[in-house]
Amino acid sequence: MGDLVIMEANVIGVGYEGIDSDGLLSKLRLRGVRTVVDIRLNPISRKRGLSKTALRARLAEDNIGYEHLSALGNPRDNREGFADLEGGAARDAREKFGELLNTEAAREALSRVMELAAAGTVALLCFEQDETRCHREIVLTALRARLIAA
Repeated sequence: MGDLVIMEANVIGVGYEGIDSDGLLSKLRLRGVRTVVDIRLNPISRKRGLSKTALRARLAEDNIGYEHLSALGNPRDNREGFADLEGGAARDAREKFGELLNTEAAREALSRVMELAAAGTVALLCFEQDETRCHREIVLTALRARLIAA
């Protein structure tokens, strides 16, 4: 049970909405993050320094690892429903994403996150600041369910 609690505490969610790359790095340092797992389907951003290549390089300067796991990304056509917390669109978007997490690629990606978490704190990265309005919440819930089942 002790290992379970430690590993669950080692996976957090982080959104970069409203902050720049310096602000993101500050958040990651404060939380002792060892690896950032980018769960954006397409790791690009209009914000300078937050696209895949630039972000990876910046994180490396702080000895923070970076992995992009597109299998944990939310398809563009499924994002609008996450803006709501209740109602049909919200329910449909979350159900659709839940189904995507049952694919072989997503299951392998979840396993990879668990491997990384065994070595230190992992931050699941996406844009949305409010985790309840992001697919990141469902990924974290799926990881917790795997930990409980283990």
